Amino acid sequence: MREYRTKRLVLKVVDSTYADKVLDYQLRNKRFLKRWEPRKANNYYDIYHQKKILVKELQAITRGDMLRLWVLKKDDMDKIIGSVSFTSIERHAFLSCYLGYRLDQNETNKGYMTEAVRKGISIMFNQYKLHRIEADIMPNNVSSLRVAQRLNFINEGISYKFLKINGRWEDHIRMVKFNHRV
Repeated sequence: MREYRTKRLVLKVVDSTYADKVLDYQLRNKRFLKRWEPRKANNYYDIYHQKKILVKELQAITRGDMLRLWVLKKDDMDKIIGSVSFTSIERHAFLSCYLGYRLDQNETNKGYMTEAVRKGISIMFNQYKLHRIEADIMPNNVSSLRVAQRLNFINEGISYKFLKINGRWEDHIRMVKFNHRV
């Protein structure tokens, strides 16, 4: 499996053998992440469902359609603390993708997500040779907006009623970063 390192973190592409660690992360953060994410199916918090998700994601990663990096601290490799995902990777004239990120509720405000996303952007721009990365963030998600701002994303405006979160259509701020070397 692919693995990338930063000063304090390890970012890994994982397979279904990590389903227990992924499920542990999901369960620990279920209430915390609920306000920012679409509703989950009833079986989402089931080990078998998590294994199926990881198998499908690994297939998409192998095809080059997405990249999800699970985040671990170097000093605690048994516990996932977040993920950074690049989805809907488009090639040809578009050369773009969407960015999503989430962090364990007990690890916020320590700079981990900025560090992880910075590394992910480097991978997308230097290895995947993408031109544009878009992060769509709810206006009241101040922490996520701060990460994008620290990494010099540009605010391109509002996407009205962009994504259904907890049964309600929510506006999102379209934050974009460009690779000027492509």
